[in-house]
Amino acid sequence: MRVLLVHPSALMYSEIFLRLEPLGLERVAGAARDAGHTVRVVDLQVLSQDRLRREVMSFRPQALGISLNYLANIPEAIELATRVKRVVPGCFVFFGGHSVSFVAEEVLQQADGAVDAVVRGEGEPVIAPLLDAVRDGGVDGVPGIVTASGRGPAPLMLHSIDSPLPARDLMRNRRRYFIGELDPCASIEFTRGCPWDCSFCSAWTFYGRSYRKASPEAAAAELASIREPNVFIVDDVAFIRPEHGNAIAAEVERRGIRKQYYLETRSDVLLRHPEVFERWARLGLRYMFLGMEAIDAAGLDLYRKRVSPDENIKALEVARKIGITVAINLIVDPAWDEEQFRVVREFALAVPEIVHFTVMTPYPGTEIWHTESRRLTTRDYRLFDIQHAVVPTTLPLGRFYEELVRTQAVINRKHLGLRTAFGAARILGRNLLHGQTNFARMLWKFNKVYNPERQLADHRMPVRHELPLPKRLDVGDRRQLYVHTRGATQGAPSRRVAE
Repeated sequence: MRVLLVHPSALMYSEIFLRLEPLGLERVAGAARDAGHTVRVVDLQVLSQDRLRREVMSFRPQALGISLNYLANIPEAIELATRVKRVVPGCFVFFGGHSVSFVAEEVLQQADGAVDAVVRGEGEPVIAPLLDAVRDGGVDGVPGIVTASGRGPAPLMLHSIDSPLPARDLMRNRRRYFIGELDPCASIEFTRGCPWDCSFCSAWTFYGRSYRKASPEAAAAELASIREPNVFIVDDVAFIRPEHGNAIAAEVERRGIRKQYYLETRSDVLLRHPEVFERWARLGLRYMFLGMEAIDAAGLDLYRKRVSPDENIKALEVARKIGITVAINLIVDPAWDEEQFRVVREFALAVPEIVHFTVMTPYPGTEIWHTESRRLTTRDYRLFDIQHAVVPTTLPLGRFYEELVRTQAVINRKHLGLRTAFGAARILGRNLLHGQTNFARMLWKFNKVYNPERQLADHRMPVRHELPLPKRLDVGDRRQLYVHTRGATQGAPSRRVAE
């Protein structure tokens, strides 16, 4: 079959700080191609809507899959599906991805016939049987599939994440992918899943708290095949198992692979196994993202981080000693007043690390979606991007955004201002010499992207598609929140879920 896979446009945060290659979509493309299908990919983060229109007209896809890892992209995806159905009426349109897995039935209803199915769970094990079923007629029995008729069997989970390999050769404008000064930057996955259970996160609910590791040989072989000099390791928490991190490092050393790396991990993992991160620093690890989330014990308890403020500070000290630049994330609670913003600004200016802010957002799939006592002030999918407030704010909404942007701007001047640009002249010069402008543009775009007027105006946009209302749920048994369960793996039999 002719299969067209699409990633939607970039979100607000991605306009400045990063633009990552759609690794999950590339892996699904690889699985579809391995099954004998003709596959094309359009990433609207780096390609235009006009390019997609021309692709649809010339390729005439028999199946169109749209990746929805972010809730904010759902309205755009429904519009794309509707347009493609008009041009190619017989095209089978399906959605898949992390976020849409939690709202599959509602999105199908909102699409009003433009979407034929939603894939819940991992895409790699389902793409081949789904396309076979599309060809033969009748997809209701495919694992993980949701249609207007209801849910099919439980989603399948990969036994091994060593395969399929991402179809990176299908991507165009790969030079547009970057994170910070790592420009251009590819992505790779060493592990999948997270064993922790933070209340604001849906990674553990999606994967059912499972945790899988790529073999060191496969991980290193994939790294060696990547042309970009920089690589973002997309694991939710890198190097939880020190023996795994060391085994991959040994393969990288044996092959003589030299790249620069950016990864995400937790403070307690860094403190338990600093030697693994030291080894990777010698291999090129330059940046580390630490989701501290809060600077006080009460905030950490609220988000169930299971880390103390002292551990977070010690982790920063360890990273400095190793020579790794840390980017800290803090969650902005809409309940903050001016004093709490001031305290956080003081902290952010007192530490040498980069500090990013995300707004506390209850997402479908998270525990706080079901337990957050404050009512949603909006259900517009587009505002669920961790840059907008979607629950009541203590400050008037406009004032909240003024404080938020003021805080972000102070930190922006600290890290992305003129002084930093001069300090990064060597990096800028090297990137520009190779035609890489992503990092240079990032230094100057902040004020164009982040401003209170824009964020406040976003709340006044006409709304056509809305999130479903959250349902109060007793989450004493957290398995109720899972998309995947460990019993349903690729190749294992599944039973149809009763309607």
